[in-house]
Amino acid sequence: MKKLPLGIQTFSKLIENDYLYIDKTKLIFDLIASGSNYYFLSRPRRFGKSLLLSTLKEIFAGNRNLFRDLWIYDQIPWQKHPVIHMDFSVITHSKDPTNFEKNINYFLDKTAEEYGLLLEAVENKEKLLELTKRLHDQFGPVVILIDEYDKPIVDHLENIAKADENKAVLASFYEVIKYMDKYLKFVLITGVSKFSKVSIFSKLNNLKDITLLPEYNTLCGYTQAELEASFSEYVEILAHKEATQKAALLAKIKKWYNGYSWFDGQSTVYNPFGILNLFDSKLFRNYWFQTATPTFLLNLIKEQKVQVADFDGYKAGEAVFESFDLEKIHPAALLFQTGYLTIKKYRNRRYTLSYPNFEVKESFLIHLLATFSGLPAPDTEPLYLDMLDYLAEENIPRFTKCLIALFAGIPAILHLEFEAYYQSLFYLVLALLGAEIILEENTDKGRIDGVLELENQIYLIEFKLDQADTALQQIKTKRYYEKYLKDSRKIILLGVGGFRQKEITVRSEVAESCHK
Repeated sequence: MKKLPLGIQTFSKLIENDYLYIDKTKLIFDLIASGSNYYFLSRPRRFGKSLLLSTLKEIFAGNRNLFRDLWIYDQIPWQKHPVIHMDFSVITHSKDPTNFEKNINYFLDKTAEEYGLLLEAVENKEKLLELTKRLHDQFGPVVILIDEYDKPIVDHLENIAKADENKAVLASFYEVIKYMDKYLKFVLITGVSKFSKVSIFSKLNNLKDITLLPEYNTLCGYTQAELEASFSEYVEILAHKEATQKAALLAKIKKWYNGYSWFDGQSTVYNPFGILNLFDSKLFRNYWFQTATPTFLLNLIKEQKVQVADFDGYKAGEAVFESFDLEKIHPAALLFQTGYLTIKKYRNRRYTLSYPNFEVKESFLIHLLATFSGLPAPDTEPLYLDMLDYLAEENIPRFTKCLIALFAGIPAILHLEFEAYYQSLFYLVLALLGAEIILEENTDKGRIDGVLELENQIYLIEFKLDQADTALQQIKTKRYYEKYLKDSRKIILLGVGGFRQKEITVRSEVAESCHK
């Protein structure tokens, strides 16, 4: 059984130390042989972009022996090319973290040294040009691989001045690549975000963006077939530990970690980070939560008063994927590019976005709940977990106490005068319970704010800024419960209010008594 490559992004290390590698070389071959030489690929963090570039580096370096058991081994004429491999996650923080340009300069000099060259140019653009030309003249056509191209920008989204400064440095640096065409064999630039071409790739306008092309949908990540074939022994071990059948286990794994798509929502992949951690620890956990969720993203959603429930089934046109501008960032674009939303359906140039899986949805909602409530994320978890038990037990007083504790953390300045803010917060709570929650549910009597379905109960919920009694009375007057009277579960009416007075109250009543 091959070892799990947790945290390993270097292809040669995987192969030489007998780690598990999912063979993507057929897709890589298609990319190399497709006719274009300049590519751009956007994928969320922890998705294998660095491993992809490391694999390409070894292919172009002519290290055929590393690929002995892989598809590409006897499919190409193996030739050695000089490779300039830039990783901005390293360059940004190396040497002098306060001087981005100096760090780029230092990296180019070190790359030249590896090939026995000493560069004379001083400025970064001229130095990249000199390095590429001399590598070409001495060793042949050059390959340029750039990883995390946008990290120097996205790391500073809360400091727009610094982000703009770094963006200007990168735009100037990248523009010289276009004029080096006669020296280049292949170029691939990867990152999380897709900045508009006019803002960063204005001169490098010959990049082919393969982010949403169906033929490269599974270039990063694991398909269902790859998971079942390559992790079969790990699946058997986990099924034994969970005391369940293989089919049931695979369904659970799929619910937790599958669901990413950059095409039609039908062809999906797993995030490698979650799968590798699952089989390593043999525990179903939220591993995405371990990776930092940007506070900028969370604050943007709150500041723009975005309805949180809208993200689950968000409708978007193609423009959402086409640009990422610092001055006017669209929350849906940011959520898609960071991996919190993915494509679930595509039809007539319209996309439906939603959370890819349970892991990501829970992680995102935990962070949002903390942001909206003003409580640290670790403090919110015990509260909402208790609340599920109290609803199942129909213990409304204890449920109310937990709700009050969550809302008490909101600073007075944030007690905004609109229901949607509190509705979003309440939605976050209910969604995190793992229950089926529907907001703005239509009935023949009108729309009810929320419907929460549990195993033995259906809660019909109405929100009001003022008194809970008013909310409860609206459910009764509108007779929303009639839609559910044929259901065998108990129907409980729940009025939630008191937000304006900052004294949250909950009133409940069983629907049967109203019906009688």
